[in-house]
Amino acid sequence: MASTILIADDDPIQRRLLSEMVKRFGYTPVVVENGTEAIARLADEHAIKIDAAILDLVMPELDGMGVLTAMRERGITVPVVVQTSHGSIEAVISAMRAGATDFVVKPVGAERLQISIKNALRVEALEGEIRHIKRRVSGTLTFRDLSCDSNEMDRVIRLGERAAKSTIPVLLEGESGVGKEVIARAIQGGSDRKGRPFVTVNCGAIPANLIESILFGHEKGAFTGATERHIGKFVEAHGGTLFLDEVGELPLEAQVKLLRAIQEGEVDPVGAKKSIKVDIRLVSATNANLIEAVKQGRFREDLYYRLNVFPIHVPPLRARRDDIPALARRFLARFAAEEGKTIRGLSAETLALMQAFQWPGNVRQLENAIFRAVVLCDGDELSVQDFPQIAAHVDGFDVRIPALVQAAIPSSQSSLQPRSHTREIVQVRDPNSVALVDVKGDLRKLDEVEGDTIKFAIDFYRGQMSRVARKLGIGRSTLYRKLKDLGLEDSIVECEDNVTENKKALRA
Repeated sequence: MASTILIADDDPIQRRLLSEMVKRFGYTPVVVENGTEAIARLADEHAIKIDAAILDLVMPELDGMGVLTAMRERGITVPVVVQTSHGSIEAVISAMRAGATDFVVKPVGAERLQISIKNALRVEALEGEIRHIKRRVSGTLTFRDLSCDSNEMDRVIRLGERAAKSTIPVLLEGESGVGKEVIARAIQGGSDRKGRPFVTVNCGAIPANLIESILFGHEKGAFTGATERHIGKFVEAHGGTLFLDEVGELPLEAQVKLLRAIQEGEVDPVGAKKSIKVDIRLVSATNANLIEAVKQGRFREDLYYRLNVFPIHVPPLRARRDDIPALARRFLARFAAEEGKTIRGLSAETLALMQAFQWPGNVRQLENAIFRAVVLCDGDELSVQDFPQIAAHVDGFDVRIPALVQAAIPSSQSSLQPRSHTREIVQVRDPNSVALVDVKGDLRKLDEVEGDTIKFAIDFYRGQMSRVARKLGIGRSTLYRKLKDLGLEDSIVECEDNVTENKKALRA
């Protein structure tokens, strides 16, 4: 799902122009006529979530400053780009102090507005990720902090919110990487145990001979190597939540002791003389079919019914594609900040690619793909070129994987469905590079290399000639002269508002 942009302006012509520009940028516009309608739409929890707003400062009934004030009072954190025909310093300062993210003056150009929207979305994604991390650490993460726009995840959230209101044991089912631990943390954050310990145990990663000690603890000297007392995960989670990840991997011997701990509400540390009472909220997770494991005798039936009191199935990412844009923007904001890069967002074509891919590794794979793309990206937004391995498995995208990148793809990805059995997906040369040697092995002429460089720059920056000239380190007039000399007049991309200006410059 594309980002939704709210447009609030009392001028019908301005509303129509802004709406068309927003559509051209790849976003979904929602148009209102005044500030009162804007606040009503922003506060509507049942309507499609607004990702950013373009707000006119001068409107009847409730003006732009009034809208910003009302948003602050109601705790609405949607980023706002304000616009007015009066670009005074006082208006700019007042709008920014009231919470605006950016400020534009009417009539705003398409390129300027697009940059403002991208910046607003980037700021909101980064702030949202910071809030997410802080609340996760403090144990106060709630379902409102999750990036969920799909109907499938809406059902998961409704069930999670109901489970959070009680102490009922919850079993989260779903493939690896779908975010079961995040759901578990949100359940705690929505309960009366928020802010208390949240202890995670990966049952599949514990050595069989240490399971009892790690879960229930041991006394000093209880066995060889026990040089000090260990309280165990159950006691560590006392008063809070114990999250048993991959619980289906526990051996049968450990399942017996886990069942007793759950039933009696007490644990017996190894070497201890008496039991210890514990008060925990139990949340378990599995990517396996526990019913099948019960039938095969690999999982105790009585333990299964103790854990599976309130099951919640978390769907894979391919079944909730509407969540992908919000997740991708959130990961992009975090990794761009960590890598010190200024990347405003993802192109509409890139989002289409991501929503078309199957994501066998789910959210974890998406996160890693964004990380890699941020490291490789040289522009101000992530493009399809930054996801060669993903594009190679989706029909309709022409990016080919360079040979060196293809060689680095793990063999485990061979299960992905290829775009075509006859289509070549390996290219010897990186599509983002310019060849210095021709097909005969001879060095190419300087004019040819320069022409390819200019054509690539024009295509890369979508015909924004001022930007092309600036990035190439030459003047705009010099750029047009080179285009004439090299016979490349037809290579100009007719983009946005540059069409007329480009044609005039070429005729000059």
